[in-house]
Amino acid sequence: MHFHPATVQTSIDTPLGEVHLAASPQGLAGLWFAGQKHLPPSLSGPQAWPQQAAHPVLQAAASQLQQYLRGERQGFELPLDLSGGTPFQQAVWQALRTMACGQSCSYGALSRQLGRASAVRAVAAAVGRNPISIVVPCHRVLGADGSLTGYAGGLERKQALLALEGTTARP
Repeated sequence: MHFHPATVQTSIDTPLGEVHLAASPQGLAGLWFAGQKHLPPSLSGPQAWPQQAAHPVLQAAASQLQQYLRGERQGFELPLDLSGGTPFQQAVWQALRTMACGQSCSYGALSRQLGRASAVRAVAAAVGRNPISIVVPCHRVLGADGSLTGYAGGLERKQALLALEGTTARP
């Protein structure tokens, strides 16, 4: 993943744990749970993105995320910056954005939707690298049999997000 050099960040507490938010001049560029897989190195350390809690996109993202987690919102109205991914990843992430709250699909169905029926593993890898969890709803993708499979933020969080939306998955 490549992020804009002017990316800024903040962190917020949520009922599902600490969340890191990042924004570029184009929009929200990241939403990650603390400790999840594929965290960008720029969240901490000497090369960390500057903290900027007052950034308007970060403020809007934090507010909308809290509303969503309280069951007061089903979608997000935020400018997004998905430009850090490859063209294939971006296509997968855009396809995820078409799934409404309460819907789910399998990795195979998502692959077919993209016209790449034989690329299920590549689609699954792109889903797993989604930099904007929840807003780009990768948690809505289930195994072929409707089971919970893979989630960079942890299966417990995926199950909680699906339950919040009224969707059930096989254990």
